[in-house]
Amino acid sequence: MNSLMAVAKEFAHDEDGITAIEYGLIAAVMVAAVVTAFGYLGPALKTAFQDIASKITTS
Repeated sequence: MNSLMAVAKEFAHDEDGITAIEYGLIAAVMVAAVVTAFGYLGPALKTAFQDIASKITTS
């Protein structure tokens, strides 16, 4: 029983899993920010590329 308590205490103090969860949350927030940014910038980028394409084809 004493070894079970020692294993439980060691597991409670292990921070490797917590670090992995933190990195996962940071990655999820970054992905959400990029998706949101492209959502807002999408129409402007489409217009810019269409203007460039029309200038290339008319030259």
